[in-house]
Amino acid sequence: MHTERFDAFGETVAQGEHPPVKVDTSKFDADGKLKNGMYREYFKDGTLSCIGEYSNGEKVGEWRYFLRNGLLKAIGRYSDGQMTGDWKWYRENGELTQTGSLDDERRVGIWKSYHPNGALYDEGEYVNNKQVGEWRTYDASGKLTKTIRHKL
Repeated sequence: MHTERFDAFGETVAQGEHPPVKVDTSKFDADGKLKNGMYREYFKDGTLSCIGEYSNGEKVGEWRYFLRNGLLKAIGRYSDGQMTGDWKWYRENGELTQTGSLDDERRVGIWKSYHPNGALYDEGEYVNNKQVGEWRTYDASGKLTKTIRHKL
């Protein structure tokens, strides 16, 4: 069985069976020029890994990342190469795993994580990449199990 764990930004942190996918982080194309226009990256088996746009070597606009099974892994926007705005991350079964907003790759606003069955796992607010205020954790049936207050 193939398993993967992702960090808050949807990057693979642990994986079983297959080695992590090498992501092209270069701003330059094969000819040494800054990347511009639509861009696609593929897994070794030829299936689409991600699609988005570059402008002068920086990721811009909406980017979509895919799992090896072809389902959506993550979707969100970039501005001048930085993750920004609302992002969503998904599990291999298509269920949401996490939602949240970023401002220049720093977590802001309400973030939510979900159990594998799709039920809310936890929710709370980030300010400048730090948890603040009340964070609530729920069991897989939706029952509140823990509340933590973080200081500003």
